Amino acid sequence: MRIIWRALINAIAIFVAAYVVNNSLGPSSITYGHVDYGFGDYNQWISLLGTGLVLGIVNAFVRPIIELVSAPITCLTLGLFHFVISAVMLLLVAAIPFLGFQVSGIIAAFLGAIVMAIVGLVLSWILPD
Repeated sequence: MRIIWRALINAIAIFVAAYVVNNSLGPSSITYGHVDYGFGDYNQWISLLGTGLVLGIVNAFVRPIIELVSAPITCLTLGLFHFVISAVMLLLVAAIPFLGFQVSGIIAAFLGAIVMAIVGLVLSWILPD
């Protein structure tokens, strides 16, 4: 049940990040739903939930390895390097073509990671575990 909540929180955070980053950087910074699953108008929502699920899986398995390797840089930057790691995780998920999730560059990924961290924190407080 926890993975479903995390996927939902990630999907909402991606939705908010796409809205905020697209309004601050331009029309094509973070987008989702560029895939046809055969469900008509629901394709973008399926893409969003799938991206949230894959992001949760990537954060569970790949992120700890990258954080362990980059621990000296994280200590040197007083923890701010975590946002760079989150941006890299977003770019990694965006590299999967069947999700329909796209990030146009590292700046958009970095701003998206900051917005997603804030939204994820607030939603983790609100939604039960």
